[in-house]
Amino acid sequence: MIRHIVIMGAAGRDFHNFNVLFRESKDIEVIAFTATQIPNIEGRCYPPELAGPLYPEGIPILPEKDLPALFEKEHIDEVVFSYSDVSHQYVMEKASQVIALGADFRLLGSRESMLQARVPVIAVCAVRTGSGKSQTARKIAQILRDLGKKTVVVRHPMPYGDLAAQRVQRFETLEDMARQQCTIEEMEEYEPHIRLGFTVYAGVDYGQILEQAQNEADVILWDGGNNDISFYKPNLHITVADPHRQGHELSYFPGRINLIMADVVVINKVDTAEAEAVSALRDNVYRLNPRAAVVEAASPIFLEGREEIWGKRVLVVEDGPTLTHGGMKFGAGVIAARKYGALEIIDPRGFTSGKIRETYETYPNIGSVLPAVGYGEQQIKDLEATINNVSCDLVIIATPVDLTRIISINKPMLKVGYELQEIGKPDLTDLVKKHLNL
Repeated sequence: MIRHIVIMGAAGRDFHNFNVLFRESKDIEVIAFTATQIPNIEGRCYPPELAGPLYPEGIPILPEKDLPALFEKEHIDEVVFSYSDVSHQYVMEKASQVIALGADFRLLGSRESMLQARVPVIAVCAVRTGSGKSQTARKIAQILRDLGKKTVVVRHPMPYGDLAAQRVQRFETLEDMARQQCTIEEMEEYEPHIRLGFTVYAGVDYGQILEQAQNEADVILWDGGNNDISFYKPNLHITVADPHRQGHELSYFPGRINLIMADVVVINKVDTAEAEAVSALRDNVYRLNPRAAVVEAASPIFLEGREEIWGKRVLVVEDGPTLTHGGMKFGAGVIAARKYGALEIIDPRGFTSGKIRETYETYPNIGSVLPAVGYGEQQIKDLEATINNVSCDLVIIATPVDLTRIISINKPMLKVGYELQEIGKPDLTDLVKKHLNL
């Protein structure tokens, strides 16, 4: 008897779970994907080129809010939850909805969905979006280079465009990003690695991505997204935790899983967090995963022209996902504004345009900063219009991507950078050498 399932997702883990576990199963029929978190995903189709011969018409991608209506039209036996960076309460609310509708609710085990590489894999994951995963991944890449290892970065999926065309994506130059029509969110993750000279893979089919990436790598560096679990079985599993959101390491899915699975836990931002929060986070790490090595780290900011901030009314533009579903109210830009004497941080909500206004409506607790969201052409245009509408003296940009390559800004601006700085021993170099036997 064929079992009918729905996969709940956000254009990432959901597609991977399908590809690995369901695509070739004749005992299962995937009726639909549902989508949330990310704009412009629903209303599309997971194309037959990716879905395989059992799905000659592809698989519809529907808004998650339409799940009850889907149950009225189709017989659904099971719903598989396949996205990340949500609270345990949220997961059980979805489970309760599904069970009340009459179906089973399933969470997949890590072993089921992890692919085995032929070369060593280092996975950098996190307990929440915005914990400092990206700068940690950059640090690991540079350590591996210093150790003489050819490193290829494989980034967690962000396939927001033509899914068939994005099956396997390889980025070696900034022009590759433009040619493949990357969104701001994609460029924020790929560009820093590319500027450091590392090749980045991403896309939809992570089995095929692995086949290509491992052919040109001594080591694969998995650069995770949100707080998701690695798609590849790691030889070294690093999880980054954030004391600014202390307690979330216990209560967010699947961040707590990453914490329990970690070989190394990086407690980041100890330079800007309260000492009590750092101590409580450390205690939780020891309680949940006493075998893990703990590395404490800072994320110092780098800023040329910081004297220009003094006494200015500033607009702060921060990383989009960190402020939206990541739940942070500030980042490196706000820290720089406060540290270097800004007179006022201007609240951009009175100046928003179009889809940026919709972002604040969806995430009303963002705070007095502007998330650099740009999941599509219109959202990018509205981001540009919002920045240019704001009445301020200076724009402080704290996004990993160089926004000035993408939009035109009509006022003075400064770019804030940040990197990982370990404190004490063992450090990440020691731990990489130990786990990879170098």
